[in-house]
Amino acid sequence: MQVILDNLPLLLRGVGMTLALTLCGYGLALLLGTALAVCRVSPIPPLRGFATVYVEIFRNIPLLSLLILIAFGLPDAGLLLPYFWCGVAGLTLSSAAFVCENVRSGINTVPVGHAEAARSIGLGFFGVLRFVVLPQAFRTMVQPLVNVFIGTLLGSSLCAAISISETTQLTQRLTGETAEAIPLFLFAGAVYLVLSLGIAYGGRRIERAVAPGARRLRTTDRLRGAAQA
Repeated sequence: MQVILDNLPLLLRGVGMTLALTLCGYGLALLLGTALAVCRVSPIPPLRGFATVYVEIFRNIPLLSLLILIAFGLPDAGLLLPYFWCGVAGLTLSSAAFVCENVRSGINTVPVGHAEAARSIGLGFFGVLRFVVLPQAFRTMVQPLVNVFIGTLLGSSLCAAISISETTQLTQRLTGETAEAIPLFLFAGAVYLVLSLGIAYGGRRIERAVAPGARRLRTTDRLRGAAQA
């Protein structure tokens, strides 16, 4: 326990780096994955083909291999990126493939009649997606997207392989310096556990808030309160 207290500021900096990698990687993956999902349901065959190929490639490449390819392969191609952004790029490219599939599945849950009704009043493809399909689809895919978020968090530990000073990398370094592997890795495991549980809890709150009946229930409660007043 003393080794954790002695190195707590350094370990907390590692936790901060883990959060930065996770938030940047997941945020960009959410944007990229949603765009890819739109391509996958697009009526334009080249866009559907591109998105399908992307998903099949990046969903089946191990994240560790992808990180190493980005960190050590891009310099050979003349593109130098800080290791932090190499980690973010790897997390983004990998997670976006899973976000894409989750968003596409959510889109498929929206009744076809809703889209047809939107087209009947003059909305184009992107208008139907923006105003009708995606708002309904996102309600059904909160939990799958939260699972991807947790996966991105846990995947950020692989950034230790490219010398990013996040939780796992600092834990490994301190273990080599102090030979206190058990308390240090128990601390690291507890960090990932607490963060994962926190994300899962937040996801459940969001899922309840955006559930189709939640808004009607809140409205009924307000009307009941007003009537009692």
